[in-house]
Amino acid sequence: MRITPVAQHPTNNEIEYYIGLTKLPVVDRITDLGVAYNNRLKFSPHVDNIVSKASLRAKLILRCFQSRDPALLTKAFCVFVRPLLEFSFVVWNPVLKQDITRIESVQRRFTKSGLRNFSYTTRLSYLGLDSLKCRRTKADLSMCYKIINNYICT
Repeated sequence: MRITPVAQHPTNNEIEYYIGLTKLPVVDRITDLGVAYNNRLKFSPHVDNIVSKASLRAKLILRCFQSRDPALLTKAFCVFVRPLLEFSFVVWNPVLKQDITRIESVQRRFTKSGLRNFSYTTRLSYLGLDSLKCRRTKADLSMCYKIINNYICT
């Protein structure tokens, strides 16, 4: 994968790379340790992937559970869906508003079951949840604290 700035357009006479006699393919996106990114170092491919997986899993939970008890469904969401949305987000923490909105939409949609008449913030406070954006901010602050105080080897 070639990392290029947004303004630069690919040229036809790019250098080819080989390992031995095997030509290495040129790709526009790659997944490394479970996190996908493109040749512009944007994590939108990763967001696309996790939002589709998490949305599907959230729909399966709603379909499998006959109970509409918000407390029970919230526990299932926190155990089965939230880890998909939060896996290594200290690395890929989204900065694009559209990515932040798409990630938050999974939890926003899920919390509507049984509490449809309330706003998103009211639903979160009733269920005792934080928004995913708030959770990412807390994790970033915690990571900074650990780095500054040498609790993590960098």
